[in-house]
Amino acid sequence: MSKQLDVQEFINRHPFSRYQWGVFALCFIIVLLDGFDTAAIGFIAPSLLKEWGIGKPALAPVLSAALFGLAAGALIAGPLADRLGRRIVLLGSVLLFGLACGGSALAGSLQQLTVLRFITGVGLGAAMPNAVTLISEFSPDARRATLTNAMFCGFPLGAALGGFLAAWMIPQWGWRSVLGLGGVAPLLLLVAMLLVLPESVRHLVARRAPAERIRAVLRRIHASAADASGFVTSETNAANAANAHGGGIAMLFAPRFLAGTLMLWLAYFMGLVIFYALINWMPILFKEAGLPPASATLIAALFPLGGVGAILFGWLMDRYNANRVIAIGFGLTAVAVFMIGQVVGNLGVLTVTVFVAGALMNTAQSSLPALAAGFYPTAARATGVAWMLGVGRFGGIAGSFLVAELARRQLAFSQVFMVVALAALVSMAALLVKLATDRRTPGEGGGVGQGAPGLRPQVNLH
Repeated sequence: MSKQLDVQEFINRHPFSRYQWGVFALCFIIVLLDGFDTAAIGFIAPSLLKEWGIGKPALAPVLSAALFGLAAGALIAGPLADRLGRRIVLLGSVLLFGLACGGSALAGSLQQLTVLRFITGVGLGAAMPNAVTLISEFSPDARRATLTNAMFCGFPLGAALGGFLAAWMIPQWGWRSVLGLGGVAPLLLLVAMLLVLPESVRHLVARRAPAERIRAVLRRIHASAADASGFVTSETNAANAANAHGGGIAMLFAPRFLAGTLMLWLAYFMGLVIFYALINWMPILFKEAGLPPASATLIAALFPLGGVGAILFGWLMDRYNANRVIAIGFGLTAVAVFMIGQVVGNLGVLTVTVFVAGALMNTAQSSLPALAAGFYPTAARATGVAWMLGVGRFGGIAGSFLVAELARRQLAFSQVFMVVALAALVSMAALLVKLATDRRTPGEGGGVGQGAPGLRPQVNLH
């Protein structure tokens, strides 16, 4: 055998195989369970108040513990995955959030539940970015954003599934059954992951793993990989050499990536400011604006829907400049959120406006992980995606407090939505700045809209 094989070109020229669909399915289920477990505490909160006889303020630490855990898990797991591999970190994170969520079902006090929810959040925060990274690195360039965004749709579907299951399970078996299911399901998935889930071949090449190990994975995609004696990647030596001088974290702040890193953080942060500000406060704001309580709750519930639109954005990102596509999404989000504050007097128009605003916002926000995965090279991809998600989680915390502060300052209903809409304009501006300051060389990033390959690190049989 004497054939050198570029692993990304190999993935690009062969049809998406059943093996790759299997990787997609496992990553989709990981993200779906992530959505289920993240949302579970909200569904069981009323039962906790009743069973433990506590007031709403006492529940605040439990509700926020997972958010802090999500941030911590993402910040820790990204660098670990770039050093140890995506597979081992995914296995560990699914095991952690499965055990912690299952243990939460046995909690005997609010303090125990708070600690276990934080640990659950650490596992969830570690799982999400590594699932995004892994499927990105198994996708052909022409379909990377579409497939990554489609996988990310598992999160809102998991959250919605949690709502339906909780409504059915709690009356029959109590709130502990929801957390018990959230613990058992990941542990069952872990068995399938141990048997099937591979390591990223791009990561294996970047870390100069034995050629036989790389060949074994690629042969599952197409048998022609058996003829290869060595493997290369279409990324520059400079980008991969940076890993030896400080690893993934250092690469995020290298001159060619610094502006893009900061703008991705700002865009994701502001997106979560919008999401948590509205998802937590819209029912209350609508009631105060004169809507009947039932209508206020139902209309507000439309906002989280629409994330499936990320598949359309993924298709657009694979064909046009991804930064511009998402920036337009955030620009339209700003208009729609602003309009919510203007149409509250018309129930029909308000219903449509809330749904459209939620669809635009969730679609734009769900597309950012695919953008980040395409921006960073293999040596820093897991860190780049994870740190964007981790820093962004603090936007969720800020958003929860933003509307409370605006209410304290006695802003009018329309003014509240105008302020929240400004966050979407900041996200849009951040992506346009990222586009204007991109200093990467062709082939240096991970693939969404990337140019021709540069020099190649190699892995040879001998």
